[in-house]
Amino acid sequence: MTADLPIRVEPLAFAGRVEFRLGNAFPAVLVVDRDALPRLAQAVAEGQAALGTVSGSGGE
Repeated sequence: MTADLPIRVEPLAFAGRVEFRLGNAFPAVLVVDRDALPRLAQAVAEGQAALGTVSGSGGE
């Protein structure tokens, strides 16, 4: 995944989920339950923090 990858978010309110579509023509789709959204956000924050602690990290 890179910074220029298109990401579209579609709430599926009737199902209590959020759909994340990554890419254009044949997107990868991640469907996350409402109750799991905070854990997903926490995991992303943990990854971001871990990258910040790596010395000499140029990042992508």
